[in-house]
Amino acid sequence: MKRFLIAGNWKMNKLSEDAEEFVRGLRAKMLPNEKDVCILAPFTLIAGVGKALEGSAIGFGAQNVHFEESGAYTGEVSVPMLKELGITHCIVGHSERREYFNETDDTVNRKLRALLDAGITPILCVGESLEVREAGGEQTFVAGQLIADFSGLPAADAAKVVIAYEPIWAIGTGKTATPEQAEEMCAFIRGVLSGVYDNATGDSLLILYGGSMKPGNAKELLEKPDINGGLIGGASLKVDDFAAIAMAAASL
Repeated sequence: MKRFLIAGNWKMNKLSEDAEEFVRGLRAKMLPNEKDVCILAPFTLIAGVGKALEGSAIGFGAQNVHFEESGAYTGEVSVPMLKELGITHCIVGHSERREYFNETDDTVNRKLRALLDAGITPILCVGESLEVREAGGEQTFVAGQLIADFSGLPAADAAKVVIAYEPIWAIGTGKTATPEQAEEMCAFIRGVLSGVYDNATGDSLLILYGGSMKPGNAKELLEKPDINGGLIGGASLKVDDFAAIAMAAASL
């Protein structure tokens, strides 16, 4: 049976009252697939979101983390700090982190290791730019990210990583990734990791689509064989939209 994860990435949005109101509204929807849903909140909101989710199977987590347990890293947050809050998931290597904050495949790899050691599920983001896509190098580029990011991870750990494909070339460019293009890259990602590890590991992976999934296109995307859910940006900020996407997954 196909598994799903619908993950809401709030990015740098919402304040405490709004976040807790959102969680109350989401819980009121009585989603049949709560365990397949999670919310990735800004650091300041994580504790409140976790408290508002008590008694629910909905997961919650962070959008970034530092790979060291402690130290002189002003402004950073460590895995033990997040673990103390009870988080279930954490985004690693989001395209915005890579572009604006100099995230590299080396730091991504170290963050993956730290999260896995703590029993927290990483959501690893990979994806190519418009320049790379137009040059026909998208598969080479994404394969390179995957190989570097998973470097040194045994198959048992690799199978615990959720992967989110972000078509950076279709975000804010006026171009649109079709469901067929999304499926093609998600299938390619599965194939790369099947080659690095084995078919059983590749087949077990949850691979999400991170390119503007909305209520209107969710079902068509989620029906694709290699798409196991979505890393949802804008649509995760509205209860009705986010719940509709979760319900689309639950219907399949």
